[in-house]
Amino acid sequence: MNFIVSSSHLLRHLQSISGVLNTSNTLPILDNFLFDILNGQLTVSASDLETTMITKLAVQSEENGKIAIPAKLILDVLKNLPDQPCTIRSNKETSQIEIAYDNGKSKMIGFNGDEFPKLPSIEYKNSIRLPGDVLIKGINKTLFATGNDDLRPVMGGVYFQFSPSDITLVATDAHKLVRYRRTDGDAKGSASFIIPKKPLTMLKGNLRGDEEVLMEYNEANVVFTFNDIVLVCRLIDGKYPNYEAVIPKENPNVLTVDRQQFLSSIKRVSIFSNKTTYQIKLRLAGSELSLFAEDIDFSNEANERLTCNYDGDDMEIGFNSRFLLEMLNNLDTSEVKLSMSEPSRAGILTPVQQDNESEDVLMLVMPVMLNR
Repeated sequence: MNFIVSSSHLLRHLQSISGVLNTSNTLPILDNFLFDILNGQLTVSASDLETTMITKLAVQSEENGKIAIPAKLILDVLKNLPDQPCTIRSNKETSQIEIAYDNGKSKMIGFNGDEFPKLPSIEYKNSIRLPGDVLIKGINKTLFATGNDDLRPVMGGVYFQFSPSDITLVATDAHKLVRYRRTDGDAKGSASFIIPKKPLTMLKGNLRGDEEVLMEYNEANVVFTFNDIVLVCRLIDGKYPNYEAVIPKENPNVLTVDRQQFLSSIKRVSIFSNKTTYQIKLRLAGSELSLFAEDIDFSNEANERLTCNYDGDDMEIGFNSRFLLEMLNNLDTSEVKLSMSEPSRAGILTPVQQDNESEDVLMLVMPVMLNR
């Protein structure tokens, strides 16, 4: 099998799917890209068994065939080549691969392409089409709130919930929760599933925002098709927690504050917080918000005051400053609302004005016990 292709064109396609590759694989063949040529079209696949990414590009070739090529070696070769036509030849019997370019050539040993793990032949009866920018926004708003607890794998992904009237994405690690809802989807029927963090990170890195994304899914897998990429991933098996049950319905104490000022103040004050709890105390009274942090072990402390709009009873409440910073960084409105009921109940962070009338963002953060 041999073909001719632009070095920079091939490099761009390989880099778009290379994030799937793990640094340590149980199967050596998973350290390779699968190159498969059929009628002048090259299909390149990368897989870690849980997630597979496929990209396609046109090449000059008069024969069909497949070979697995070491990913790191071919990426390193192409990164160090100026843009030029490359001829890639492979010998099926010896699995030797040769990359020839203007002033030299490289040789390496690959694998028989037939040994590469095959995608299961699955029927995807359900589908939904989403604008790329909607999917990017939903992933950006939720991915940071996913958990890393191996004992609770369902929290290690984002929960997708479709109905004919809306699309909801939810992520939580039991300390914070984000619910992102859109009412401009076109789901056929209702469905819900949990997508792992890694494929969503890959999606985010490859979506431009101006494309349409086709999502096809069944009980075990989901397939995203967009531009010249196909991403197949295995869903997380399990039942997602009843997230609606943990969102307090009555929150009479409402703080409205400039998001950027609040964010900057927390950044400064949290420098002096305890490096185990990252606790920051909010004291609310009248139209003034006081922020306070201390590290008793080192006799460090800091406090600041902010002008705000507060409607509710005077109260003191403690939060993990890292969680507040993550949430405020993932909101992009000028003002935010923090709604609370009492110091021992979760606070609800929302934009004062949503970017889009078909969009609804809600972030929940659990309080921490205050040091008295």
